[in-house]
Amino acid sequence: MLDLLITNAALPDGRTGMSIAVQNGKITEVTADPLSGAQAAEIVDAGGYLLSPHFVDPHFHMDAALSYGLPRVNESGTLLEGIALWGELKPTLKAEAIIERALAYCDWAVAKGLLAIRSHVDTSDASLLAVDALMEVRKQVAPYMDLQLVAFPQDGVLRSKGGVENLKRALDKGVDVVGGIPHFERTMAEGAASVKLLCEIAAERGLLTDMHCDESDDPLSRHIETLAFETQRLGLQGRVTGSHCTSMHSMDNYYVSKLLPLIAESGVSVIANPLINITLQSRHDSYPKRRGMTRVPELMAAGVNVAFGHDCVMDPWYSMGSGDMLEVAHMGLHVAQMTNQKGIRQCFDAVTVNAAKVMHLQGYGLEVGCDASFVLLQARDAVEAIRLRANRLKVWKKGQLLAQTPEVVASLTVANRPSQTAFFNVSY
Repeated sequence: MLDLLITNAALPDGRTGMSIAVQNGKITEVTADPLSGAQAAEIVDAGGYLLSPHFVDPHFHMDAALSYGLPRVNESGTLLEGIALWGELKPTLKAEAIIERALAYCDWAVAKGLLAIRSHVDTSDASLLAVDALMEVRKQVAPYMDLQLVAFPQDGVLRSKGGVENLKRALDKGVDVVGGIPHFERTMAEGAASVKLLCEIAAERGLLTDMHCDESDDPLSRHIETLAFETQRLGLQGRVTGSHCTSMHSMDNYYVSKLLPLIAESGVSVIANPLINITLQSRHDSYPKRRGMTRVPELMAAGVNVAFGHDCVMDPWYSMGSGDMLEVAHMGLHVAQMTNQKGIRQCFDAVTVNAAKVMHLQGYGLEVGCDASFVLLQARDAVEAIRLRANRLKVWKKGQLLAQTPEVVASLTVANRPSQTAFFNVSY
């Protein structure tokens, strides 16, 4: 007898009427056969709705999540004021408060079908209080969420006193990924030196690398080039990510024509953070205002793995957010002007399969042998899921139901016409 059988499901690749069988937390069969004679402890009729691998957020700051207003609000809305605010907040942080806010956010995330998060954690404070707090959170959420931690020297690994030593101590404690912020070092040369140093640390320890890279409106901030070079020099292909890369939005097109193939050849992934990039960037512009987000469709066309992250939720940098990766994808397709059918589906991939590739998640997907960790969305396909920011009907982790929400059907009354059910589906 199967543990779980889902029937009549649509899949992100366009297949419909599919059945998915689950045993011992793994997918054992994916077929167009209705499996009408199969026995299962639980049978779920998907009703033609979309069954997707769970959402993945490859770029987040959980140590700051839900701290909005502490110690004050970011009035300018700029990246630099947010960093300054975080510096004011850090001396007052308590591990218990970080843990409480992070666990609350993880609950939000699970309800939204978000079961894997890569969180940067600040290592600039010699106490490593935030590191210890998020390692405790990682332990507590392990049964239902993959939480990957990045050692992130927010104040600059070379710029801050003890930056290198603090980062290494965090890695010694068991933090998963080497992080950096080269554009926040004091000079471009120091930024390039930090990329080289941090990639060498990752190579020595056999770890993944994820750099905040060129989160700037300055077209001459070109640390992604150095990151791609060091990746190839050290043989780190497939293990390195450049996050943000917003300076690429303002770069000269000729230089970008050289840069894109370099990134693709190096196997470096790129993470855009649409909600935050569109908010923090170009604050010094009058009009016209730049969008600020990196060149997503061009990177994808060049063969680069591009994912979307949420980055911030109610913290010194961003006053909004709910852990909804469909909201992230929705903003991403608008900012990148990826409004054709292919582009919208690529944005869905950016918060699912592409993001899972960044995190090197094992057992992710809807193939036989993958973990039965998926979400049933009240939508017929990926396009509709983003358009509606679809209701999450059910969320499973390795075959175990974690969250569910009743199906929503809206009633529409039009003057001089009988009441009717408004079902917001469109076929393409």
